[in-house]
Amino acid sequence: MACQCDNEKKNIEKYLQPLEEILNNYQVPAESDIDLKKKKKKDSEIDPLTKKKFLIPVLQEAQDEYGYLPEEVLKRIADFLELSLSEVYGVVTFYTQFHLQPRGKNIIRICMGTACHVRGGSQILNEMEEQLGISSGETTDNLKFTLETVACIGACGLAPVIMINDGTYGRLTPDKVPEILNEY
Repeated sequence: MACQCDNEKKNIEKYLQPLEEILNNYQVPAESDIDLKKKKKKDSEIDPLTKKKFLIPVLQEAQDEYGYLPEEVLKRIADFLELSLSEVYGVVTFYTQFHLQPRGKNIIRICMGTACHVRGGSQILNEMEEQLGISSGETTDNLKFTLETVACIGACGLAPVIMINDGTYGRLTPDKVPEILNEY
């Protein structure tokens, strides 16, 4: 049986092709492009901000492309920006906008702010979890829904309130949850 190593490498290259297009928009200056004499630094001491300033925009675009940030993507970004994988991972895990696991097509956000909590937000969460068969912070196996709790949606007058993608549903009761999910 022939070695599959070359096929695996080709598959990874194909998988990372959209990322390569993103990275081409973020050219890190070569050492020769930086006036090292003016900065009075050795060849190996390039201002780290020159590379780090691209990290968050690159992560955002990569996540838009892949839907989340898989390990292979993080490794390639780290390599391109000449950062350690742990530096990149530290940024990804610090900001809640970044996700390391695949997310559902529909993102359900359940408000757990004071007004929603007092008016039954926990009951809405429990019903969602039961209907979807997942807990908060998880995604359904078919990648249709991701369930999240948030501190406040900012629609306290509609409490308890949820958002599914860009749609807002307020003054909810647990019996309304199945009907809302059927819309998706």
